[in-house]
Amino acid sequence: MSDPSLLILIPAYNEEERIEPVLRDYAAFFGKNYSGKFQIVVVLNGCRDNTLGVVQKVSADFPSVSALEFKQPIGKGGALIEGLKLAPMADVIGYVDADGATPPHSLLDLVKHTREADCVIGSRWLPGSVLHQEQTHLRQFISRGFHLIVETLFWMHIKDTQCPCKLIRREAVEKIHSALRIADLAFDVNLLVSLKRAGFKVLEVPIEWTDKVGSKVTSSLFRSSLTMFLSVIRIRLINWPLFYRLLRPLRPLEGWVYKKLRAPQPLAGPRTEMGERSSKIEGRKDD
Repeated sequence: MSDPSLLILIPAYNEEERIEPVLRDYAAFFGKNYSGKFQIVVVLNGCRDNTLGVVQKVSADFPSVSALEFKQPIGKGGALIEGLKLAPMADVIGYVDADGATPPHSLLDLVKHTREADCVIGSRWLPGSVLHQEQTHLRQFISRGFHLIVETLFWMHIKDTQCPCKLIRREAVEKIHSALRIADLAFDVNLLVSLKRAGFKVLEVPIEWTDKVGSKVTSSLFRSSLTMFLSVIRIRLINWPLFYRLLRPLRPLEGWVYKKLRAPQPLAGPRTEMGERSSKIEGRKDD
C-alpha cells in the first residue's frame, strides 16, 4: 500500500543560519524513503533576514521544497494556521520546527501511525522517547507547570501538548480549521482542544528529540510563558460561549496586554478560504 500524500509545514522566523541543512536532510530523506507524494512548505513569518533566499536555493536542488511568505510577523501559530489552509494538497499534514530538533526519520515513524488516529503527536515525556539533548532544568520546570495548567483546564490527558511535531489527517484539519485562533506558541493547545471537541482521535507516541541551542523560546522564556498562559485562558473562555460574550468589553484590554508582551494577537476569524494559498507558494512545482 502506498504512503499517503504528505505536506510538511515548517514555520520560520529569521532562520537563515540553520534552516538549509534541515531542509536538505528532510527533502533527501523523504525522497529516498517515502513512497507517496510529499511537499515541504516553509511558512515565513515576517522574516527580516535571507531565509527566503535560502529556501529558494534549496528548492533549486529539491523541487519538493517551497516557501509561503508573509511579510509581516504573524507568530508561529499564525504561520501554522495559514499553512494549514493548504490541507487540500495532501492526505496528511504535519509540522516540525526549523531547527531540526526532530530528525526526518522520527517524523516518518509518526506517519506510520496516521492510519490509527486522526492526529498523531510526538511526545518527549512518554517512555520510549529518545532525548539526545534535554531542555534546561528551567525550561523543564516551566514546561511541566504549563502542562499542569492545560490538564487542569481541559483534561485532555496528553503528556506533551507542545512538542512541535504533529501530523493531522486532511479531513480533521478541514473540520477544525475555523476554530484555530491562537497565533503564539499556545497554538498547539488550541489545535488539540479543537480536535478533541470535534471528536477526532489523538494518538501520542514517543519521539526522538534534540533540544537545540539558540532556541527563540529560551531567549524570551518569561514573556513567552506569560503569553501562552494568557492564550490558554482565552481558549478556555472561548469554550464557554455565553461567558466569553459577556467579557467582550474587555477585548481592548486583552489586545493591549498582547501588545505589551510583543506577542501576536489571537485571530478574530478566518482570513482566507481553505486552499486559497496553494497557488501562491514560492517555488512550487505544479504537476
